[in-house]
Amino acid sequence: LLFLANRRHGVMSKRSTLGFIYTLQALDAAGADLTPLKQRYGIDLKNILPDADIERALELKIYCEILPSMSDPLTGLRIGQTMSLAGYGPLIMLLMTCHTAWDAFQAGVRYQGLTYLFGDLQLVAGESESLLCIKPSPMPEVCRRFLIDRDLSGTFQLIRDMQTSIGVDLDPVLIRIPYPKPPEAKAYLERFSCPVEFGASQTEIAIPTSYLATRFPAGNSTAHSLYQKQCDALLMQREKQASNLTEQVAEYLSLFTDVFPTSLEVATTFGMSERNFRRKLKEEDTSFRSLMDRIRFDKAKQLLEHTNLAIDAIAQQLGYAESAAFIHAFQRWSGITPSKFRSEHNSA
Repeated sequence: LLFLANRRHGVMSKRSTLGFIYTLQALDAAGADLTPLKQRYGIDLKNILPDADIERALELKIYCEILPSMSDPLTGLRIGQTMSLAGYGPLIMLLMTCHTAWDAFQAGVRYQGLTYLFGDLQLVAGESESLLCIKPSPMPEVCRRFLIDRDLSGTFQLIRDMQTSIGVDLDPVLIRIPYPKPPEAKAYLERFSCPVEFGASQTEIAIPTSYLATRFPAGNSTAHSLYQKQCDALLMQREKQASNLTEQVAEYLSLFTDVFPTSLEVATTFGMSERNFRRKLKEEDTSFRSLMDRIRFDKAKQLLEHTNLAIDAIAQQLGYAESAAFIHAFQRWSGITPSKFRSEHNSA
């Protein structure tokens, strides 16, 4: 097997608001409660600039607040069908001016930072069958299935729309989805018109390897070079505008309860090696452990002040297997036990 991946550009870096706008518009049409947009963030769907950028951690946070109002488990699958080619900007022209499908898949992996995916895109080419894989980033459970479905359905729609535009045939022969088989499994068969397997470790779209040799009629080296420069410029611009890594990581970690991602998982989500991730945090005078302590301490104070949850239950929400470990950590953070902190707050 030939394994292709490029993590030069962070998965959780800034990106265009276009994919965000399409998703919000579809959620709004499906009856989602978008009140948090205005109340918490001052965001008006009608006034979001399509040429602006948004931090992916913030985008994920907004989905976590909106999705609980949705009752349809197939919302992500259906929204993926609405993702227009125009939402990819110059990336779509870069893909369409490739000479072959192989070149296009390679370009898609290399410039995945210009997509709306919440995961790491890879291509594994085998002798008879090749896999386009999306390894989902660690995500809160409230939005995990929605985003896996949206990204899979949207990627499938991209392939289908490109087929229509340039007259090639790249239909998948098998789809694998990384969560247990749901009661609505029949809808996935209807959507993808091929066998669908659930319970995989990642999203996989299988196509015959012979498809990779398919010639693109719009292939043009000069035009491709132009769009490649535009894509490179966009990525460089977003990297320069990237905000403090510490705050991005803190905002991302704050979305989790019970099970928190590891340092390696967060590094991968932000498109870095773990060593480089730790080095960059050190340059900003912090560490992954310090950030985890900060997030857990903030969550602990909120739960102790505003709920009646038992100490054991709070420890579990903060990812501790035993309450004794949580009590010890809280004493290290605050100098007092969780029970005393709650008692003093209630007295005040």
